[in-house]
Amino acid sequence: MTVILGLLTGCAGQQTNERPFQLKNLAKSDIDLVADAHVEETTSLLRELMVKLYQRNPRELLKGTAGTTLEMRQKQLFDSPRIYSHPELYNRYGIDAIPLAFDPDFDGDRVFALMVGLSGMLHGAYNFKDEFFILDDLNQQRLYDSARNVEIIVWRLSNRLNEHGEPFILTNGVSEEGISNLSFERLFGKLIAHQDMMARVISDKTNRSINKAVFSLATTALFPI
Repeated sequence: MTVILGLLTGCAGQQTNERPFQLKNLAKSDIDLVADAHVEETTSLLRELMVKLYQRNPRELLKGTAGTTLEMRQKQLFDSPRIYSHPELYNRYGIDAIPLAFDPDFDGDRVFALMVGLSGMLHGAYNFKDEFFILDDLNQQRLYDSARNVEIIVWRLSNRLNEHGEPFILTNGVSEEGISNLSFERLFGKLIAHQDMMARVISDKTNRSINKAVFSLATTALFPI
């Protein structure tokens, strides 16, 4: 075994155009590597979304504790190990935190509530793991349902309004020149596509079907993850 590992390491060292060989990858299946890539890309998309939301809603960042910065918020969300308890959100996480973003009585940072909810929900769809190995197992229904939850969130962002008839959190808009800004729509679309693709991969691997029941964006509660 030592000789084989040595040869593998040596071969990897010669492939300068590829990622460096890592011994831990010997304990990963092809599906694990695909899941790793999806988690990495999803996290990247969430980081980008968080930046754009605060740029569009700068007032929300000011609702945090004095001196709160975007970098601090990103660390709270994405540092490892992840933080699951945030007192300013009543220690809610995942789908339990999302309603705060649209609650008229909530006077805290709505962007943070949304991102803790969204990122936590997607993290839960991957069993709260950031890396996968042979013995790890994913559930195709949870991945599929998480994609539908993103669709519900997108609908709420456009249709849940405050007492002034304005969205609780601003996303897409139209400039003074009449040009539509659909960058948020594209980001959410990518998140949905990643979850749907991973759900299909797991479904094909396990030969388990996905329940694709028809639902209404306006009336359906978030699916438990």
